[in-house]
Amino acid sequence: MKTFLLIWFNSNGASPSDVNRRLMSLGFQPMQGPYDYVYNWGDNVDVDEILRFGDKVHLSLQDSGVLFKIETT
Repeated sequence: MKTFLLIWFNSNGASPSDVNRRLMSLGFQPMQGPYDYVYNWGDNVDVDEILRFGDKVHLSLQDSGVLFKIETT
């Protein structure tokens, strides 16, 4: 399974390089295409684990001015 992340930056918020550092520290990899980042779970993962990971993303981006969308497939 993979979790895809789409980012919307705010000109009054954190810089793209700072946001990149925060996300890569969680294990995301930058990508090109319809999404900005991907996290590869490897094996199947349950919904509770995905939600806990979403909480980590939220905490990591808190006060950055960034809006984000997560999609796991």
